[in-house]
Amino acid sequence: MVVGLLSVVGCLNYLDRIMITTMRESIITAIPMTEAQFGLLTSVFLWVYGLLSPIAGYLADRFNRSRVIIASLFLWSIVTWMTAYSTTFEVLLTTRILMGVSEACYIPAALALIVDYHRKDTRSLAVGFHMVGIMVGSGLGFIGGWVAEHHHWNTPFIYLGLIGIAYAILLVFTLHDVPPVKSSATSQESKPELSFFIALKDLFKLRSYNLMLIAWGLLGIVAWLVVGWLPTYFQEHFKLSQAMAGFYATGYFYPAALVGLLIGGYWADQWSKTNPKARIFVPVIGICIGAPCVFAASGTAYLTLAVVCFVIFALTKAFIDTNMMPILCLIAKPRHRATGYGILNLAACIIGGVGIYAGGLLRDAHVHLGKVYRVAALIMLVSAVLLVLAKPKSIIEEE
Repeated sequence: MVVGLLSVVGCLNYLDRIMITTMRESIITAIPMTEAQFGLLTSVFLWVYGLLSPIAGYLADRFNRSRVIIASLFLWSIVTWMTAYSTTFEVLLTTRILMGVSEACYIPAALALIVDYHRKDTRSLAVGFHMVGIMVGSGLGFIGGWVAEHHHWNTPFIYLGLIGIAYAILLVFTLHDVPPVKSSATSQESKPELSFFIALKDLFKLRSYNLMLIAWGLLGIVAWLVVGWLPTYFQEHFKLSQAMAGFYATGYFYPAALVGLLIGGYWADQWSKTNPKARIFVPVIGICIGAPCVFAASGTAYLTLAVVCFVIFALTKAFIDTNMMPILCLIAKPRHRATGYGILNLAACIIGGVGIYAGGLLRDAHVHLGKVYRVAALIMLVSAVLLVLAKPKSIIEEE
């Protein structure tokens, strides 16, 4: 039930944040801005979202995870509704900043709550099912471009904001934390949770965690660069309309990622019964398959080939998404999971935001997105090597 409830929240989380990338033409027409400024709308969201993620994760470790999730949903839904009334670039940019603040608390708390409920052989698949909700929200992002082209760009923000507020009220009565286990061991371990700095010290002294952090940050460049500029790439490289480009960039991409989440989760759960490092090896295999596909798609003149390559990339890239928190569970103590994931979010989002903004600057300098995507493919291979080097010495037992 918890995974199901959170899957809906995850859907709203990503739909609210990503649909703006599919309505670029309509927004620039209504609110004049440069390409770099349009890229900044996503970059500033990521920077704020990433900077606050470690603290947001700590709040989820320190306080009630479910209440943190509900508060986050309620606040970002209000901001989504407010976005519809932006009339200048500065106001629109402010709403993206507020969106980053309000959404930061969700992912670390949600994943930590899921792994609290799901342990051992169901952990990766449970995280995968939640990520399915996220991918559904991302896949529906093309709705933003379609509605903007046929009606007005701000219409989706009004309705999605109201839906999120209503769902947050529902969760108050249905979403709860795992009941605490009363024992002397738990009592002795509770004190360190009070300190954010002790959590940071415990995490950064782990070599494998530092390797995870660098790899996840590099993958953040690839993920946000591909996702953020893919509608524009399809529109310009293959001469498509805004609506069709948005459809090709999301309508095929995210269903493939959805399937990849389930495959990657199930495969890692089953393989981990005989190999404790399976949750690391499955994502590495996925990255090594996806990188050549991004490289091939970046220069082809055939739309079908590009779609197929990006579909394979989406499917195999999802292996890391469904296994990152389970990998963290092999390395970090349970009391630091949300904080640890928040720091991973920080790395991915800050670096990813730089990647998206750099993409806008390169476009202003007339650099083709195909060249940018080729560099992204090489970055993927570097991240795979770093993950292989992350070798947890032992599995952390549940507290």
